[in-house]
Amino acid sequence: MTEVPCQSSACPNGNPPSRLECPTCNKLGIRGSFFCGQECFKAGCKNHKVIHDLVKSGGEQSGTYNPFANYAFTGTMRPVYPLSPKRAVPAHIPRPDHAETGIPVLEGKRAGQPPRILSQEEQEKMRTVSRLGREILDIAASHVRPGVTTDELDEIVHNATIERNAYPSPLNYRGFPKSVCTSVNEVICHGIPDQRRLRDGDIINIDISLYYDGYHSDLNATYPVGNIDEDSKKLLKTTRECLDEAIKLCKPGALFRDLGKVIEPIARANGCAVVRTYTGHGINDLFHCSPNIPHYAKNKAIGTMKAGMVFTIEPMINLGHNWGDVHWPDNWTATTVDGKRSAQFEDTLLITETGVEILTAPLPPSNSTE
Repeated sequence: MTEVPCQSSACPNGNPPSRLECPTCNKLGIRGSFFCGQECFKAGCKNHKVIHDLVKSGGEQSGTYNPFANYAFTGTMRPVYPLSPKRAVPAHIPRPDHAETGIPVLEGKRAGQPPRILSQEEQEKMRTVSRLGREILDIAASHVRPGVTTDELDEIVHNATIERNAYPSPLNYRGFPKSVCTSVNEVICHGIPDQRRLRDGDIINIDISLYYDGYHSDLNATYPVGNIDEDSKKLLKTTRECLDEAIKLCKPGALFRDLGKVIEPIARANGCAVVRTYTGHGINDLFHCSPNIPHYAKNKAIGTMKAGMVFTIEPMINLGHNWGDVHWPDNWTATTVDGKRSAQFEDTLLITETGVEILTAPLPPSNSTE
């Protein structure tokens, strides 16, 4: 059992190693709240409850608030509003069809069509937009540290995108209010950047998508914030391995349904579960299209990989054995049902005549922005 010094500021016993944990802190996921006995726990109860109130409210700066204060959150994450105003995209930058209305019209019209085989010219455009996406992800990652807000990361991503004469694909996609998804700790995906400051020990997924010269790219990675615990390190390593091993399977003739056969055993062997609600997807001049790519075993995905296809693989892996998800009242933020942490890595891939090309692979050191 965990032993840390008694947290009472007036402990009569000299703050010895203690095992009596505050039950409310345990429920909220606050670490290190241990006391040497009931006397110390009760004596400091009034001051100690301030920690509970802070976590429950989500308030971190003056003027911020939790818009869903009565919602039964599954973990420690809370939204910290107000959201910043919608960021502007210069008029000269071409934009996808959802930019103004929020509705991806072409996606609806092409729903159900088989995966497209891209021409050589289209493949080259996917290489270009994917390289830009990697540049922007590297820039955002270089700013991850305790004290930075996810809204500040959104501003960094937005500015880096428009500096490249590109449009941030998430912005107003089905009404999404920001230019990047930032998913922290138990948030599986689609976290909305807000005023919450990153804390030492957090993990954060940054999901970059952009639209350039008529084509989209999509990639993400999960990063440690300061010093993270061993479970979080194992989660990140496992999730990355799931993606890497799945990519190795990709080549002409491979079945999309077989990717889950590679991913799920790795996750289970490491005490993790594979999220089933969200999948990889085709990507080209459409942000999301066929093929649909589940990441779990015994799925019923249809289709065979062919040269010229472009799609993403993006496994979302939860600590523990529960793969389920629940949504905050914002109708975007998906979290684990038990409050345990989740991680994700994503690459955009092109099937070639002989195998696979990782379009969003890390840049050579001489070109990297890190």
